[in-house]
Amino acid sequence: MVEFPPVGTPVFLTADAEATYRSRLEEVDGMQIAVAAPLETTDRITLQPGQKLDLFWAQPRSRAVLPCRLVSAGDDASSRWVLEAVGAPAISNRRQFVRGGGGGALHLMADEQGPLGARLLDISEGGLRCWTEHAVQAAVNDRIQAAVSLHGGKVEIDGVVHAVRDAWDMPGYNVVMRFQAEEPLAQSIRQHIFAAEIAERRRGQD
Repeated sequence: MVEFPPVGTPVFLTADAEATYRSRLEEVDGMQIAVAAPLETTDRITLQPGQKLDLFWAQPRSRAVLPCRLVSAGDDASSRWVLEAVGAPAISNRRQFVRGGGGGALHLMADEQGPLGARLLDISEGGLRCWTEHAVQAAVNDRIQAAVSLHGGKVEIDGVVHAVRDAWDMPGYNVVMRFQAEEPLAQSIRQHIFAAEIAERRRGQD
């Protein structure tokens, strides 16, 4: 049987293959679970009460996954999200990449177009999301490249388009790119996310 971790344990919420949110367990009361409002807020408007989510947390050599539905989501970073469990927690061996480190500039280069200026929304060892004001002439699974400034220097990443959609919060487009990071790139991405988290905590303490 999988037990809940202690209050205060870092947890993650995933709505689909494109959205993973970092959070913290705050309370468990029967089937209801309260977590801290996730650090990532750019997609919150797309998450509505009743939507199904997976809550997961780290276990030795695996992770525990609990299927839930969203009951309520606060409007600011200091609020709580309330979830309701719709199943039992189970062990999963599927690796989950942590996402973060958004805010920097990057350039996109599609086969028929480029370079396009863009802004990084977040990145993981398996993909990145960015915003650009330019129309992207690339379809799903087309090859695409991104020149990204990470902690320690600029890197060029080759991948494929996973999605291109209208941005909801400003004119332009959100582009999701998928790639497989070899260890040197994966390490740079992890260091970049870690450095961004430290900077974010320091800003919150000021």
